Amino acid sequence: MQARRIATSGCTAGCLRATPGSLMLGGGVERLMASLRVSLMQRLIAVCVMCGVFAVGAAAQVPASSSSSSTPGQQVQEQSSSRPHVGQPEAGGSAITLETSESLFDIAVALNTCGYDSDLASSQPVRAEVRSDIAAEVAESALIRQSKDKLCSYIEEHQLNDRGRELAQYISLALYVSPPPELAPTADETDMPPDALQVVNILPLLRDFADKASLHAVWAKHHAEYEAITGTVHDPVTRTILRTNLYLKVPVSSYDGRRLIILVEPMLAPNSPNARIYAADYVVVTSPNAAGAIKIDEIRHLYLHYQLEPLVYARAQSMARLTPLLKPVEDAPLEYIYKTDVVALVTECMIKAIEARTMNVGFPAPVKPQGTKARADLAKYDEELSTYDHQAEVVRRQQVTLDMRQGWVLVDYFYDQFSHFEHDPVGLGEAMGEMVYGMDVDRVRHSVEQVDFLPATSGDFVTRAPRALTGMMLAEKKMLEGDLDGADAIADKALEDPKQEHGDALYVKARVQLMQGDPKDSEEGFDEVLKVSHNPHTLAWAHIYLGRLYDIKDPPERAHALTEYKAALNVPAVPPDAQAAAQNGLKIAFEVPKVVHQEDEPLDPSGKAEKEAYKPDPPQ
Repeated sequence: MQARRIATSGCTAGCLRATPGSLMLGGGVERLMASLRVSLMQRLIAVCVMCGVFAVGAAAQVPASSSSSSTPGQQVQEQSSSRPHVGQPEAGGSAITLETSESLFDIAVALNTCGYDSDLASSQPVRAEVRSDIAAEVAESALIRQSKDKLCSYIEEHQLNDRGRELAQYISLALYVSPPPELAPTADETDMPPDALQVVNILPLLRDFADKASLHAVWAKHHAEYEAITGTVHDPVTRTILRTNLYLKVPVSSYDGRRLIILVEPMLAPNSPNARIYAADYVVVTSPNAAGAIKIDEIRHLYLHYQLEPLVYARAQSMARLTPLLKPVEDAPLEYIYKTDVVALVTECMIKAIEARTMNVGFPAPVKPQGTKARADLAKYDEELSTYDHQAEVVRRQQVTLDMRQGWVLVDYFYDQFSHFEHDPVGLGEAMGEMVYGMDVDRVRHSVEQVDFLPATSGDFVTRAPRALTGMMLAEKKMLEGDLDGADAIADKALEDPKQEHGDALYVKARVQLMQGDPKDSEEGFDEVLKVSHNPHTLAWAHIYLGRLYDIKDPPERAHALTEYKAALNVPAVPPDAQAAAQNGLKIAFEVPKVVHQEDEPLDPSGKAEKEAYKPDPPQ
């Protein structure tokens, strides 16, 4: 694996990133309330501390897994620490990298050897050179020809009607394959994308062909060309990310695990970049054309997902009020996820609105005159600029109209919102709330109902696919379902593995203890989290939990609670949901709602009545 950081002058673009949304919090409420082993007051305290988090952060979930091709997929809102095996950056490294992968190279070579000729004429010269090298190897050896025939028979048997999906499944597999000569899966089947599992049995055939045809020698021979091609991609990608950061006015933050990975593979078609999102990794596989140009707009689109999704999903719970907007899009030519998940629809429409406002309109803007004669020319410049703005707005509005007719029905609303955002000094993180909460849903819905949809849509460059839960993500799910023992067992197993993030495991255990009605051990657990964790999300919420525990002590220790809330806000790259919870804690001390029970009133094992008695604060 070869990787180079993406850096921009004045700031590291790789470190300009939004933190992922919170994991699913507040789980295990039913289990907690049903337990007869914990006193009623202990249970009520625990559920209220946990639900206090749930009210602010439960819906702040980043979609955890997706694969991209020209076909629709299905979104899963979940967070995981697992990631595709496409190279691990050093601690504190760049969050955005350009990489090459020998595993991907071997799979791409196999496809080319077996008839994959898409965009061959417009590809980089190295593609033809590698194909020639492989053809020469095959011509010289009957054993290699036999190996090649078996490999090609497998590929032919697994052809799909949709060539985009066919290629996507091999790319998905490549992200989960170890480097040669092993070329073995780096994850269990439950951790791999479903489309990769469709072709995973190609690996024994690929290993045999790679060995007999000396693919590693071919890779080494052309490695310098790969490095040169990656170098030519670096600058345009860097400029694009810098310009996007400047437009969004995103703050500089340190690397904390989420990454945008740009894999360069010249053996693939330059006109068909492929993107997917796996947990904390946003991956796009691309290839420059013969002139060295890449599909930069697609990379920028994925980067906008990378920046916007945490901000949007942090407010997912509050977006329930937008659900009526799904009704008029039932007949829109959209993938199923956008007709059923208003958060996914809002995210994509917001991205398309940004793209419309910053698009290349096809003609240059006038240049402001400089020098001694500038004053005399300013009137002419102002006139030219006014004409340009009018013409550019016409072009952009045409794009907005097209987006709306394709089913992206909130683009027009967000297009106007970003017009105001451009003249406001605040960054997108602060402006996001007003954009969402300030929407007049009835008015927007009426406008949407007037849209005349086209018969087909362009689709999203990044589509979604489900994936099994593992690790701390599975522990979160078990807590939500009330299986506290199961969540605790997963955390214990993670603590036994020196390669896993112990801070996250300790965080899960501390929350389990709290939900079991053991605030003292839970407090000690959160203190331990603060000593070992490097995850901003985990650190911030550990401080918030401690603040709430101090608030509900008898007597309350408000001074200590304030210290913890302030510490949460001082965590580098503090997530938006944690920031809102900490700010609320500074304003109002956390309190356990008082629930009165008659002595002869039977305890409801389901805990339904007690759960309904708690009313969380309105979303921040």
